[in-house]
Amino acid sequence: MLATPELPIPADQVPEALRRFADPNGPSAARMMAAKGMVPVKGADLVLLLAQLSADANVEVSKAAVETLVGLPENVLLPACKADLPAGVLHEVALRFPKNDEVLARLASNHAVADATIARISSHCVERITEIIAVNQQRLLGAPEIIEALYKNKNTRMSTADRLVELAARHDVEVTGIPMFEELKKAIRGQLVPEPSEEPLPSDELFAKALAEDADQDAVARDEIDGTEETKEEFVPLQTKIREMNIGEKIRMALLGNAAARSILLRDPNKIVAMAAISSPATGESEAKNAAQSREVSEDILRYIGRKREWLRSYEIKRMLCNNPKTPLALSMGFLSHLRRNDLRALSRSRGIPGPLKQAAKRRSKQFSG
Repeated sequence: MLATPELPIPADQVPEALRRFADPNGPSAARMMAAKGMVPVKGADLVLLLAQLSADANVEVSKAAVETLVGLPENVLLPACKADLPAGVLHEVALRFPKNDEVLARLASNHAVADATIARISSHCVERITEIIAVNQQRLLGAPEIIEALYKNKNTRMSTADRLVELAARHDVEVTGIPMFEELKKAIRGQLVPEPSEEPLPSDELFAKALAEDADQDAVARDEIDGTEETKEEFVPLQTKIREMNIGEKIRMALLGNAAARSILLRDPNKIVAMAAISSPATGESEAKNAAQSREVSEDILRYIGRKREWLRSYEIKRMLCNNPKTPLALSMGFLSHLRRNDLRALSRSRGIPGPLKQAAKRRSKQFSG
């Protein structure tokens, strides 16, 4: 795990000319004047001083320093973002200006910025900044957490995400925070990975459009996905886009997409893709319920649901798994002891259910009655 640089920085890292304004043992009135920018300090030194005072033990001084820092004009702030300042100072700037693309762009190319700060920026920055970060291979290989953050950022181009996976695979670097990473490495082998380009590739634009469409259809995805129902008309365009994706794109869509995309990917004939969808950190209990009763998903998906302790707190999921003919028999048998009498009776009369399960449900129902 990357170490986050902290404030205040050690006193010996503060330029000697600034120490009298930042000395925690000095007069609070002097520190307050400095926090308000009322001292003869300019440029990057002023940014350093204000960041240092933002961590002052005196709450009023700290508050004043933050207000002055966020109110600095760009002709002071932006050059400081490229300066060789202590990592804690630059991290504070990143925290205070999370949506200022000009600030983040300069920080992204500054070698004095800590890896933890770059990882934080990578998780939410715009496409232009992801491209700046993604070309610094030395930093990426030394801090795989940055690769993870970029991969999970929806603004990162798909082609760039592929390059990140290929880079990690080529140098045998593990990125533990990306689900299905081993499968991703296998999927990228043999592919022609495009070089960095100024403009997004057509495939990048198609992936971005699919993500945007998925967001629009997220509410639709909460409906049933049982195979006996026709696919909702709204799903058709998204289905078409997803069908044309390669395995790597589908796996990333399973991670970044919403319920609409995952409900489609769960039924993908490629088991790796389907598992990426059900095991996505974003997959919730309601989606698991839909999948548990679907006859379109594979046994592997049903087995995954039936072994996830968090979801098995739900009685409905256990009941649905028992009533799904595709659920592995051993799994269904294990849930019979959890079913209520009425559900056991219904199961024993249900069509399509394996005979041994029906008989076991019938016997248990009679025992329940006795």
